[in-house]
Amino acid sequence: MANAPTPRVRVPAAAKAGEMIEIKTLISHEMESGQRKDSSGKVVPRKIINKFSATFNGKPVFEADWNPAISANPYQSFFYKASETGEFTFTWKDDDGSEYTAKNKLTVG
Repeated sequence: MANAPTPRVRVPAAAKAGEMIEIKTLISHEMESGQRKDSSGKVVPRKIINKFSATFNGKPVFEADWNPAISANPYQSFFYKASETGEFTFTWKDDDGSEYTAKNKLTVG
């Protein structure tokens, strides 16, 4: 892979109690299918993100299982009802066991 996968997340910094917020995530990842060959004719190994999860203060709030047909640089958004101040942890899992994480704080007041 030419570039290391780079996760990007957009979470509002603050929200009112009970407010629905939209969380947007994107990871720069080539999603190699394992079907392509490099310039020397060798098969490029499959490397696809197959799972995305989000937790808030350690509790799961969103999960998605992705299939091989998902595009490169996958985008995922979801809504969350803000109830307390805390921290989101976002995790993307790759076929080869690699994990990529990002964290964002949310202040509820």
